[in-house]
Amino acid sequence: MRRLHALLTTTVLAAATLTAVPTAAAEPAPAMAMPVTAPVTTADWSVAMVDSTTARYTPTTIGGWSYPVGLYLYGQYLVFRRTHNPQYLAYIKSYVDRFVAADGSMSQSFNNLDSMQAGRLLTILHHETGDDRYRIAARKIRERLDTYPRTEDGGFWHADTASRAHQLWADGVYMVNPFLVEYGKEFDDSSYANDEAAKQLYLYGSHLQVGNGLLRHAYDESRTATWSDQATGLAPEHWCRAVGWYSMAMVNVLDAIPGDHPRRQALLRILRKLAKGLERTQDPSTGRWFQVIDKGDRADNWTETSCSSMFTYALSRGAQQGYLDRHYATVAERGYQGVLKKVSLGADGRTDLTDISIGTNVGDYAYYIARTRATNDFHGLGAFLIMNEQLRSD
Repeated sequence: MRRLHALLTTTVLAAATLTAVPTAAAEPAPAMAMPVTAPVTTADWSVAMVDSTTARYTPTTIGGWSYPVGLYLYGQYLVFRRTHNPQYLAYIKSYVDRFVAADGSMSQSFNNLDSMQAGRLLTILHHETGDDRYRIAARKIRERLDTYPRTEDGGFWHADTASRAHQLWADGVYMVNPFLVEYGKEFDDSSYANDEAAKQLYLYGSHLQVGNGLLRHAYDESRTATWSDQATGLAPEHWCRAVGWYSMAMVNVLDAIPGDHPRRQALLRILRKLAKGLERTQDPSTGRWFQVIDKGDRADNWTETSCSSMFTYALSRGAQQGYLDRHYATVAERGYQGVLKKVSLGADGRTDLTDISIGTNVGDYAYYIARTRATNDFHGLGAFLIMNEQLRSD
């Protein structure tokens, strides 16, 4: 389990003597920039994307402690696991070490689920290096859940703030539950972690999933949010990335919990109902999914890259693991080919991934459709890497 400790230490120490790759002009590289090699081939889109992104940003300039960066770096870790390129892991370590002190302390208060997603990197680094400070830091998230606010039936609020009180957002299940089951496995806390993660997915699904199999973006138990239906508490739309987060969290948790877990069959029913809804709403001409999933017939709707990557991953993994019928592998392959059409090499030889929705609150149809369609947003980069590592051909 500690097989890379010496190699990682050597790589980090050597980094100071190597020449840094220049970053984008607006973000000058500090002295501690990690060296990378710019992609020269598209034979491996994952490697090309990681090399491009780590050339654009150093571990310092990539951003603060956040779930989009955490998502991207988790995808980078998957590429590291396949390629064993020590620079990829050293980069992740350099990023995380900005926030974790030598004694394992962190300044984050973890008062919202979004802030917990990058906690996966703490568990990863403990697994790869054996450094106890990452266990101490990860424990802070685990202990925060003991006092974290919940709905009356036990669902984690999206955030411990007045504006998010009593609300469940489909996004939130990915922000905490994959971390939770990985934490449980790494630190011998699976009895709690598996039960809690399965419970959260079940509760969120019970509130958010409707008759067409899809999930609404959010639910407000108090019915006080401007977007909440007074009868159901539900948000008005099926925003694609919110549902994408849920789909990925579902297969991650199903992969982790034992086969005889008491909530397993209920989770499988939710996933299978969701898969039917996704197959029904997949764009037949592109293989991707729309920003507002079930309204692809509207002229102003558009296919969004991050959620299309998420659905593709979840359907492929679900079919592979037997959670879903095998024909969903074909649905996923159509999605994969559709997403691949959104990645290319720019004039600088680096990857560009297009049509990624920027971060989004809960809103109506017009709000979602008007969101900026970004290039190389971390939501899309991370989802692409997770998908590509699942579906790429070796």
